[in-house]
Amino acid sequence: MLQIKSPKHRPRTRRGWYYWGMKIFAHSWRWPLSIPPVLWLILATLGTSSATAADIVELEVKDGIGVATADYVISGIEHAQEMGAGLIIINIDTPGGLVKPMRDIVQAILGSSVPVATYVTPAGARADSAGTYILLASHVAAMNPTTVIGAATPVSIGGGDATPPPPDGEEEESEEPAEPSGTAMERKILNDSVSYIRGLAERHGRNADWAEKAVTEAATLTASEALEQNVIDFIAEDRTRLLEQLDGHEVQVSGETVALSTANATIEAYEPNWRIKLLGVISNPEIVLLLGLIGIYGLMYEGYNPGAIVPGVVGAICLLLAAYALQVLPVNYAGLALIFMGIALMIAEAYAPSFGALGIGGIAAFIFGAIMMFDTGVPGFGISVVFVTSLALVFAALIIWLLSYLLKLRRRGAVFGAESIVGGIGTVMEDFAGEGMIWLESEAWHAISKVPLEKDQQVRVLAMDGLILEVEPVQSTADTDAQLQT
Repeated sequence: MLQIKSPKHRPRTRRGWYYWGMKIFAHSWRWPLSIPPVLWLILATLGTSSATAADIVELEVKDGIGVATADYVISGIEHAQEMGAGLIIINIDTPGGLVKPMRDIVQAILGSSVPVATYVTPAGARADSAGTYILLASHVAAMNPTTVIGAATPVSIGGGDATPPPPDGEEEESEEPAEPSGTAMERKILNDSVSYIRGLAERHGRNADWAEKAVTEAATLTASEALEQNVIDFIAEDRTRLLEQLDGHEVQVSGETVALSTANATIEAYEPNWRIKLLGVISNPEIVLLLGLIGIYGLMYEGYNPGAIVPGVVGAICLLLAAYALQVLPVNYAGLALIFMGIALMIAEAYAPSFGALGIGGIAAFIFGAIMMFDTGVPGFGISVVFVTSLALVFAALIIWLLSYLLKLRRRGAVFGAESIVGGIGTVMEDFAGEGMIWLESEAWHAISKVPLEKDQQVRVLAMDGLILEVEPVQSTADTDAQLQT
């Protein structure tokens, strides 16, 4: 008699990891509801405390001030405003830089809702030229004891400062007013810079008369002199001393008085993102020059060897990066034209050897062009003469060798295919009259001949029809001489 057991009498089976995993996942939606509200509050508090914004955001500005520097400082100020920081510290050490990026930084500082303290550091640092404008625009100006500021005379794009020279005979006393000296553009640049820097100094109650001298006379000050003449607010040996002096200090931000609180403040060092780092690298004049040459040579190699692909891709990328960098650098286009002329002369040397005249002329044009293109007098954006000379010699040797090699390959003719077979010299494998076999280019070929041929006799290919060669015997030297005599 068949007995049916109830479910409770069924034997238990061992559950696997898959079963229990699916079981836990099926009931996981109930877990948040089972957590008491108090525990939720604790978790939320912990999450908030772990993401608490720093009280101070610290930026680092070094070397020449360019587009990458402006992007970094502006993004740092925006970051500090978004996280609700109480202070921004800009550690600066710069010889100066470009006017447009400097003005962008100044506008960002003036429009910041977070107080900005610019600190010239470390020991031996400087805030010259554009750095002086940034320092005077900041809500707090501080310096390390062994640093300097000043020399804010504007520089024209062709090199040299824009301060007009004194008129002849200025040292002699005269009741007649002196005529304006310098070109109209020089006076315009100078007057604009004077008004700009005076406005920055007066905004924070600093010495505007000295600020004007920094532009017109390239005046400089040490830290102690700057404090004595009311150009800066504090002298601090390090950041700790600076924060001690800033605690409780009042500044004007957006028309309101704000007291700084720096005691026991947390500090976040703001790092530039990858885009700003890349822009900072490619905006170096030496890197721009190197990228341009790699781009030109890569495209040139691709043109002589179609289908290589890699040189063409690398060359196009390098040229585009160089072109982008040239948009953010002060460039003298006469120098750029000399660079292209120098490259053209080097290429001409490979095509039409002139015992070095074209090559030497190309190297000289390249060197002078590179120096002229970037030697604008703007601090931090010059180029090394040694670097340019070395680069010109290396790339001149490379381009002359490369083009000479490619021209030799072209003159050698075809090395495979029908073009290399016709006119080639082969060897008869067996005696034949009419049709037989010859050995040519390590292969056996069917051949036809109008005259009988003997084994090991050399023949020349006259034509090729599919895989059949039309040949004729190669005349011996004696036969050739006899024909010439007759």
